[in-house]
Order: sequence, then C-alpha cells, then structure tokens
Amino acid sequence: MEQQRTRRPRGGPPWARHGGPPRPWERPWEPAWEQGGGGPPLMRHWEARRHAARLPWPSTLALAAFVMIGTSFAARNQGGDREQLDALARVLLLVGPAFLLLRNRLPVLSVFGVCATTLVYIGGGYPYGPVLVTVAVGVFAAVVAGHRRAAWCAVGGLWAGHALIAHWLYRHLPPEGDAALPWTHELPVAAWVAAILAAAELVRVRREVWARERAERAAAEKRRADEERLRIARELHDVLAHSISVINVQAGVGLALLDSDPEQARTALTTIKGASKEALGEVRQVLDTLRTPGEAPRAPAPGLDRLPELVEQAASAGLNVEVETEGERAALSPGTDLAAFRIVQEALTNVVRHSGSRTARVRLTYAPGRLRLRIDDEGPATGTDAGGSGNGLAGMRERAAGLGGTIEAGPRPDGGFRVLADLPVQPKETK
Repeated sequence: MEQQRTRRPRGGPPWARHGGPPRPWERPWEPAWEQGGGGPPLMRHWEARRHAARLPWPSTLALAAFVMIGTSFAARNQGGDREQLDALARVLLLVGPAFLLLRNRLPVLSVFGVCATTLVYIGGGYPYGPVLVTVAVGVFAAVVAGHRRAAWCAVGGLWAGHALIAHWLYRHLPPEGDAALPWTHELPVAAWVAAILAAAELVRVRREVWARERAERAAAEKRRADEERLRIARELHDVLAHSISVINVQAGVGLALLDSDPEQARTALTTIKGASKEALGEVRQVLDTLRTPGEAPRAPAPGLDRLPELVEQAASAGLNVEVETEGERAALSPGTDLAAFRIVQEALTNVVRHSGSRTARVRLTYAPGRLRLRIDDEGPATGTDAGGSGNGLAGMRERAAGLGGTIEAGPRPDGGFRVLADLPVQPKETK
C-alpha cells in the first residue's frame, strides 16, 4: 500500500513548512501573552532567563579598562614599594574582569574566581589600586542573585588571605625587604568589605520587596478579575434565566393553543417577543460595561422600582404574584437595590420552573438599617427538569454575602418553598 505524503504549503509563516508552530521560547519576537497559555508571568520568566544568559560585555570591558588604567597610575604613586607591573600582573588584571562576564550566569564561580585572582595579584606584591573594584562587583552580583553564603565565604577568604600575606608570609613573597603592615591597616579593609556586603544586602532586600509587591499586585488584579467575571456571570444568569423561563412557558402555551385558540397563541407570541427584547436589552447593557469599563452604563441598573414590571412578566407566564410592603420605605444604595431585585427575580423564576403552584407571595419589610425579603410559593414541586443551570440559589447567596447580608432558602414545613433574605440598607464597607 503506497504511503501518502502530506504536502506542506510553500507560502505562509516559516513554521508552516516544519510541521506546526514553534514553541513559546522559539518566538522571541512576540510578547509572551500572545504566545498562548503563558501570560505576563511567563514573559517575566523568559526575560529573566534571557537576561541571565546575556554576557555583560560593555560594562565588563569598561571595568577592565578602568582597572588597567587606574592600576598604572597607582603604580606610579607607590614608587618602589611594590613590584612593577609586568606581563603576569596585567594578565591578572584582565582575568578578574573576565570572571565578571559570568556574574549573571554563574555568580558563585564569578565571585570565587575574582577573589582568587585578586589574592594572587596581592600575593605577587603588585601595586594596590582599582583591582579591588572587581571584587566589589563580583560580591555585589552574587549577593543580589541570592548566593549570600558564597559571597560571604569568598570575600572572607580574600580578607583572611590578605591578612596572612600582610602579617606572616610577606618575608617569603615579593617585593624584597617588605615589612609587615600594621594591624590598623585591616580596619579600612574590614570597613570596605562591610560596606560592600551592606550595599549588596540592601539591594537584595529591595529587590525582594519589589518582587513581593509585584506578586501581590498581580494577585490583587487576578482577584479583581475573578470577582468581576463572577459578577458578570451572575448578572447574565439572572437576566437570562428569568426571561427564558417566561419564553419557555409562553412557547408551550402557544404550541398548545395554536390550532384551538389562535388569538391566545398570538398573545403568547407577543409575550415572548417582549420578554426576549427586554432580555436582549439587559444583556446589551451588561456587555456595554465590558466594552467601556471607564464609562457609566447607558441605562441605570434595575431595582425594586421595577418590581411591578417583574410581577407583570410573571403574570404573563401564568404566575399570580402578591406583593406586600411593611414599614417605611427607605432609600437603598444601588448595590442593595439591584441585589434585592435580582433575588426576587430569581425566586419567582424558580417558582415558574419548579413549582406546581400558580401563586407566589413577595413581602418586603423595611426595618431600621435593614431590608428583609420573603418569597413564598405553595408548591408542590413538579420534580421536572426545567432547564436551569442550578446556580440560581448560589447566585442569591453570593449577592447577599457580598453586601454583608444573609439568605435562607428551603422547603416549608407545610409544603412549598420559601426564600428569606436579610440585606443591609447600606453595603458593607470593603477594605
């Protein structure tokens, strides 16, 4: 059987001729969030990897030139007290900066290599000078990279080696006739070492603080995005669940009466048209807030002032709703007003879907600082699947909890179902 071959197009992007798109690390010209599945954290990870892999040539060459030129001037000022700069000395002056090329990739090797090279240079009796700058850079890079113990060990070994050479081994090392240094000479060296380590630790701590703050900001942004996504999902659920329940009931009525009572079927279709139009308007309002997050919505959010419309929609679905109000009506904040409306809407939607009763009672009780809602239906439950998502009660609880209120929902002892909600007039302050 002849094996079929798949021809790949000659045109198109380069990866089309090699069996699929490249992996994220093979597409450095694209931002990480456009490569799929990574997001900004992945971009920062690969940026850090690329930064570590990059050799710091410009700064290292500038440092090598500074060390070479500065040491030449220092040799003139120190006269005959130290050895002349020969070929070995100049090689050592270049080897130190060469180790610094690895300070991003291998900071531990870099700091130990620089300290060892500097110790050999000092043991050779060559002039003091900017050679110690390479040690400062290596130690700084190692501490900032998180290798504190290696940096401390390297610079501690350099200081101990310098003290050994300056006070005991100077007789056996060049230059000839060299004398021991006074112990007070170690104080500036110790201060120099302490200053380098303190500066490096300060930068390391600041970087850790910045990294932690960035992580906290990213977590807060993700949390806000999750909360906004849940809010939008809850809003869309409440809008669509009620309207589609009305449409479902009226569609059943229209189909049943299409032949026997065309006029009543026409009324059902008119109700479907009105409910679908209202649902589309509310969905459009929610989507408008997504498209223009910085602008105010075009239409105000629904509240208890639209409760008569809700009762009328329920009546069109064959549900008789009785509304009672107790206490003096108080002005509600927009969040509380919207939550109260959605809770009543979802409760009535559940009656239409799951109850065999055609009567529901809604009681609004205004108390000082509180609003209490009670929605009752006589039942019994039909036990049929009405096509709900099962998130209605969870959405009501989330709305109540978001305002600092409570909600209870469950069957009544005498049958039927009851929803009790207790909401604060003013929303709970968020930190």
